[in-house]
Amino acid sequence: MNLKNQVEWALHCCAVMMALPDGATLPAKVLAEFHGVPKEYLSKALQALSQAGIVVGTLGPTGGYRLAKKPEEITFLDIVEAVEGRRSTFQCGEIRANNPCLPKKHRASGPCTVARIMWQADEAWRTSLRGVTLAAMGEQLAQDVPAEILEKSRNWLVSRA
Repeated sequence: MNLKNQVEWALHCCAVMMALPDGATLPAKVLAEFHGVPKEYLSKALQALSQAGIVVGTLGPTGGYRLAKKPEEITFLDIVEAVEGRRSTFQCGEIRANNPCLPKKHRASGPCTVARIMWQADEAWRTSLRGVTLAAMGEQLAQDVPAEILEKSRNWLVSRA
């Protein structure tokens, strides 16, 4: 499985937006600068998040993005699916039907073992991401990142909000 770069960017941007004071927004330009990523591509990810109702975007010179919901209401799966879509990570091409040794009656007898296993793995992955909220990630960040770095980052972002 290979997710778009925008998934990582979207997850980090949502994490950053958790630190904003109520009503504050961050422009895509500031988010791109903070993460060192191209603004044009990041803007596409932010638009996808907006269309999914995860963030709210405002236009104009003081416009920007903020979370549309509380961090405990947004899961990693919500963000991944906003950027990547909801289709399964495994697409079955039914290549087993090309087996010249199979009788014709066996060629279309429902999903094959490979597809069923891959779809189960896809659902397990989605279940795992569905169980992680931005709020839970924020708690983990507080343990993983020194408090002075978090504070310095928050101040940098808020000064540009």
